[in-house]
Amino acid sequence: MEPHGPACPGSVLFGCELTASTKSYTFQVDEEDDSDHILALSVVCLSDGAKDECNVVEVVGRNHENQEIAVPVANLKLSCQPLLSLDNFKLQPPVTFRLAAGSGPVHLSGWHRIMHREDASFEVDDDLSDEDEEELPPIMPAKK
Repeated sequence: MEPHGPACPGSVLFGCELTASTKSYTFQVDEEDDSDHILALSVVCLSDGAKDECNVVEVVGRNHENQEIAVPVANLKLSCQPLLSLDNFKLQPPVTFRLAAGSGPVHLSGWHRIMHREDASFEVDDDLSDEDEEELPPIMPAKK
C-alpha cells in the first residue's frame, strides 16, 4: 500500500560500497516498470579500514549519443578529504559506480526517488471544441 497515492513521489534510502574486491556497482531498475526513477547521491566517503591513498570514484553511464562514458566524481584520501558531499547529484538508471583507483572501502549514499506515472485513463479529453472554452478579457494597462 502506498501512503501518498500512486501519483506521488516516494524515496527510499540508497547505499553501496566499493572495495578492492568489489570495484563496481550497477544501479538499475526493471525495464518493465512504468515509473520514473532518479538516483540522488548525497555523500561519498571512505569507510572504516581505508588506507591513506587516493580513491577515485567514477560514474559510468551513457552520453547523448548512447556511448559509454566514465566521469570521475570524487577523489578521496583519508588524510585530507575522507568525505565529499555531492548535494543530491541526480542520475538516471542504469548507472555504474566504479572504484577507478585505490582500494577503498568507499561508501556512496543517497536517495532512490520513484515517481509513479499517472494512469493513462485520467488524461484530459482533447475532444472539446473551441466553443466550450471561455474567452478571457484583454489585459488592460494598470492605472497610475
